[in-house]
Amino acid sequence: MSTTTQRATGAPTTPRAEGRLDRMGIPRPLALGFLAVLVFMTGNGVESNFITPHMVAVLGSPEATVATIVTFYSLAALVGSYVSGALADLIGPRRVMILGFAVWVVFEVLFLIGLGLGSVPFAAVAYAIRGFGYPLFAFAFLVWVNITTPVERNGSAVGWFYVAFTGGLPTLGSLFAIGAIPVFGGGTVGETGAMIASIGLVVIGFLILLFGVRLPNGFSRIAPAGESAWRVMTSGIRLTATRPKILMGFLVRLINTAPEFGMFVILPAVIANERGWGQSRWLLMTVCVYATNILVNALFGWVGDKIGWQRTVKWFGIVGSALGLIAWWYVPQLVPAGSDWGYVLSVVAGCVFGCLLAGFVPMGAIMPALAPEHKGAAMAMYTTAAGGAAFLGTGVVAAVLALGGGGQAVTWTFVGLYACAFVMIHFLKVPQGDRGH
Repeated sequence: MSTTTQRATGAPTTPRAEGRLDRMGIPRPLALGFLAVLVFMTGNGVESNFITPHMVAVLGSPEATVATIVTFYSLAALVGSYVSGALADLIGPRRVMILGFAVWVVFEVLFLIGLGLGSVPFAAVAYAIRGFGYPLFAFAFLVWVNITTPVERNGSAVGWFYVAFTGGLPTLGSLFAIGAIPVFGGGTVGETGAMIASIGLVVIGFLILLFGVRLPNGFSRIAPAGESAWRVMTSGIRLTATRPKILMGFLVRLINTAPEFGMFVILPAVIANERGWGQSRWLLMTVCVYATNILVNALFGWVGDKIGWQRTVKWFGIVGSALGLIAWWYVPQLVPAGSDWGYVLSVVAGCVFGCLLAGFVPMGAIMPALAPEHKGAAMAMYTTAAGGAAFLGTGVVAAVLALGGGGQAVTWTFVGLYACAFVMIHFLKVPQGDRGH
């Protein structure tokens, strides 16, 4: 049995023998790239659970100022999510990944220098610009995966990408921080040491890519040869404006994880205080939800390849996530407050939501299939939606609370968004291998 290695244009080249990794949905020439993303994102995620209090303590700034700095970082990551796909179209995904690595390391070093000097403006600018780094590295690789993987296994490949991405951020990154902070002396000194060590992880991830992944289609332009650089860079925006299906795909992916970020705003007080389980149990619950999601990302990619990407997103991703979200909100309200068995049931409800959230994984295969001649541009909108989900999730919470609603109203607002996604997914029919939907 054989498959084809594809050029940047998607044209087949010399057939090569399939191996076990290929059959799992991991293109063998890109296998070490998945490992590179995992290690890189582990380094990027080291600070994820302590960066805000660390900056408050080291810079002596009020929490509101630090929150603003983190907001600008998030905005840079959002822009970087779009640019990663557009640049991959223009100069090839491998070069974009190298650029992302350079941005991350240079501005992480400058950020640490700014913290050492106690300079708020210096640290703020460096940290914000560093936000471009990880999406350029990680999401450019996702484009590379999409132009390399045979269509019939694209869903599985996207699933494995998210295993690597979320396995590093925040999961392994947080675990690394837990071990590294005491080793480097604890407190803010230990946190600084952990961040310095994170640079080493990022460098290792980059070296794995540099020496382990040399597939030719990642070195060259993906977009049609006749298009100007400006048209290539704006192609994602133009696609969204001119093709309703791209816009609908963007909105479905935007809705995908928005409730996750929203629940992380409204649930901590409910679980820790109102239901009496405490902060540590809330944190344990979030770890379980994330871990469940990581474990099944690849599974739902495989399911999508077998029963259809659209069908998987529709019934597992949209309907399943809506039901899981309702369970995650109501189960803690219905069990006895403070009870151990009630807490376990609440964790299970959260894990159901985390599990079925992975049903959206095939959207990463649907989006480029909607515009096969502009895969990088389509993926630019997909990754932009992935970054924008945090803004939508927290924005919904802020708007509902401002209107006088509570957690229940927030939950049903998100269910309403899932209902909108259920309608839109009907229009996202794409060819998938030897079957059409």
